[in-house]
Amino acid sequence: MVEEVSQLTSVVDGVVANAGTSLQAPLDLPINYFGAVGTVEGLLPLLNNSDAPRVCITGSAASLHPANDELLDAMLNGDRATAAAIGEPLVAAGGMAGYLNYSSSKQAVARWVRRNATTERFAGAGIALNAVAPGVVITPMTGQLFATEEGRQQMEQGMPSPLNGPARAEDIAAAICFLSSTAVGKVTVQVLFVDSGYDALTRGDSSW
Repeated sequence: MVEEVSQLTSVVDGVVANAGTSLQAPLDLPINYFGAVGTVEGLLPLLNNSDAPRVCITGSAASLHPANDELLDAMLNGDRATAAAIGEPLVAAGGMAGYLNYSSSKQAVARWVRRNATTERFAGAGIALNAVAPGVVITPMTGQLFATEEGRQQMEQGMPSPLNGPARAEDIAAAICFLSSTAVGKVTVQVLFVDSGYDALTRGDSSW
């Protein structure tokens, strides 16, 4: 992707690293974390040629869920092999253990943004780096769960949505449009929760 974009242009004004999976499968780590970070880092030379460069990565409110510390360290250290070696047994175990691949990958995204946004590579180069963190969103991926009352209750218990229930894809898109536009201005290092209030239910007033 980076090679093809580089052949088409020498300047990129904005990057939205939005691809993600929640499959409880080995793909979760390389797509959600390594793919997102690789996309941004690969396009940095083209972002550096922009007069107003900005980046938005899609994280998740699931970043507030339990994570595997060893898996987090491996991802943040860029160690794909170790991350895979830790993640694959979790997938095989299934259930909440398998879910750790997803929640850990999304927490790693948020922490990578917080670690890197003020560095010379980003703030020093005038690049705004932010993330959007959706809560429950009605999409084809969640459609089967919302199709039954049991599924809806399961989603609400796992990630409540106090403000008018679950989000639509358009709600998340609006936040991404802001964070990847010139209107972002001086906003950087932010993880913008678009989660109908789940962040506050989880962390209370200890974080702002």
